[in-house]
Amino acid sequence: MKANIKNKFKALSSPKFIGYALIGAIAALSAIATGLELNEVQSLERQTQSAFFNWRGPIAPPKDIVILAIDDLSLRQGEFYDPKTRPFLEPFRTTTWKRVVYAQALEKLVKAGAKVVSFDILFVTPGDHGAADDGKFQAAIAKYGERAVFAASYEFTQIGEANIMQLASPEGIFQLKPNTLGLINFRPEVTDGIHRLGVQPPADSGLPIVPTFAASSLNVAKISYPKPKGDGIYFFGGADTWTNARQQLPFYYVIDPYNWNSEQLQGGKFFKDKIVLIGATAASKQDIQNSAMGRMAGVEIHANAIATLMQGKSMAGLFANPMQEGIFTLLFVGISGAILCRFKRPTTQILTAFIIAIAWFGIGYVSFIYTSTILPVAIPAIAISLNGIALLTTGSIAAQIDKLLLRRTLERYVAAPIVEEIINQPEGFRDLLEGHTLKAAVLFSDIRGFTTLSSRLPAKLLIQQLNTYLGGMVDAILEYQGTIDKFIGDAIMAEFGSPVSRGEKADAMNAINAALNMRLALMELRKVWQSENKIPFSNGIGINYGEVTVGNIGSSRRLEYAVIGDTVNVASRVEGMTKELETDIVITESLYEIVKDEIDVVDFGDHALKGRVGNVRLYGVIGLKGSDRQIYDQVHNDLKRHTAVIDILKKGQLPTRRE
Repeated sequence: MKANIKNKFKALSSPKFIGYALIGAIAALSAIATGLELNEVQSLERQTQSAFFNWRGPIAPPKDIVILAIDDLSLRQGEFYDPKTRPFLEPFRTTTWKRVVYAQALEKLVKAGAKVVSFDILFVTPGDHGAADDGKFQAAIAKYGERAVFAASYEFTQIGEANIMQLASPEGIFQLKPNTLGLINFRPEVTDGIHRLGVQPPADSGLPIVPTFAASSLNVAKISYPKPKGDGIYFFGGADTWTNARQQLPFYYVIDPYNWNSEQLQGGKFFKDKIVLIGATAASKQDIQNSAMGRMAGVEIHANAIATLMQGKSMAGLFANPMQEGIFTLLFVGISGAILCRFKRPTTQILTAFIIAIAWFGIGYVSFIYTSTILPVAIPAIAISLNGIALLTTGSIAAQIDKLLLRRTLERYVAAPIVEEIINQPEGFRDLLEGHTLKAAVLFSDIRGFTTLSSRLPAKLLIQQLNTYLGGMVDAILEYQGTIDKFIGDAIMAEFGSPVSRGEKADAMNAINAALNMRLALMELRKVWQSENKIPFSNGIGINYGEVTVGNIGSSRRLEYAVIGDTVNVASRVEGMTKELETDIVITESLYEIVKDEIDVVDFGDHALKGRVGNVRLYGVIGLKGSDRQIYDQVHNDLKRHTAVIDILKKGQLPTRRE
């Protein structure tokens, strides 16, 4: 029970699990922020929409919308007044123009065939030039006002401590035709500019409901348009979009007979069947607003709003309310995170995350520009990218921990060069752990008469001497890139070519060299033990070469890397034959055939092995080709003396040392 709890706690505290938990947290927080319509979230989404408009770039606006701009050039026309040659510029001489110019513009445009003349100018106070001037404008309104739209605005007025909303309308100064007011208020998005169409006051405000400036302009022009599916403006471009399309002209062109009769205006024919907007574009008039496509004059925003309604391109969100949008964000980010978790490599996970985020941006762009449908883009894309970063970070940490643990484990059993190769190719090693068949040389080593020695020697001295022996043998094996498979009491099992092969010949020779190295190491240890008046050990080594199966073997509580198969069994039996053959290193024919050109051997002929059908040809290893036989002969003499000592111990004739 305790082990299960410990394992569960370990799993829950692992970097990978933390990565999965972060994905869930990111998805949940993104959904909550979206559902609550936090200002930061809305700002990010609006900035993304602005980016979409800018990526698309300006497009041609409808040809039947024209702007007469009260621009800097028009404002300067008073400077060119001449009573003889340019008397028509007289109303422009003052900072505030005489309203007669608007009367003239209304009359000329209506007579030229304009469908509507919409004034984006608030005429809510008497003019600066007296009642007679206002009267001239009123006369034009009375005659041509049914084809005009006049600006109105909901404004706040401070009355005592109360902030009262009131309708500012020209109806207090002029007698307008019915249904010719247009509300010029937009819904500003604080720092992100104007994105949406005009607004209406709350239903319980008691204020009159006035159509938006865009809606009134189309209604007066008797242009039908589809019911807006949303309140977002589809911007055709930034400032000067109508100018670049040659559909934005200085206001004074209408008053100036030379320009009115120019090739462009053709005596006003240019305005036939057009929606004509009159408004300020000069910065000095302080009607430059922030919008989804940067700063532009209010009249230009109205032109975009009218074009949006005319072409049925009003922007609308895909979801009916923020709650639905939050649920979508939760599911989309969560499912994307689950997809990322299916990939094993952190680099693949973060690349996939960025691909999904970029693809979602692309889908959002296409939906926004070509279907006028607003998808939640910024928050899901950021959340998915964060998922990838979280998995990359936790995955990298987990990989480093795995490498560290793997290194610590392998360094006890595998030579350093092989450890590095495995560490640098962890995926290949994981495949090997799951089960793999390969060819390798398998070595077994055992101390002669160890059972007798263990029963006669004090436990502490026995363990100390055994560990010294095993340390020397392990070093000898690792020096030739062997893998220590396991210790079985005093026995050692090792492989050459598993988990990493250097090639058949190299693996086989590594096994031979390791065995010869063990022989030399044991000789040195025997000298030390003899000087310490201890009973020196002798061993037998058996080596076989063939096909083996490798992998993690055991239960869920304990697994170990192991090599199994007939090759292993034969190697174990061959080691046991060293005693019968009275030598220290015996190899099989399968190994000898690979290395026969490199070593000198004694041919022991065919032998039956315990528990195995058929005979196996065995060879005793003398040494490498051309090496001195003196070491081989000395080992055999030591073996004979060791065998004699063991026999004496068995008979109880030799006293043992005590602690």
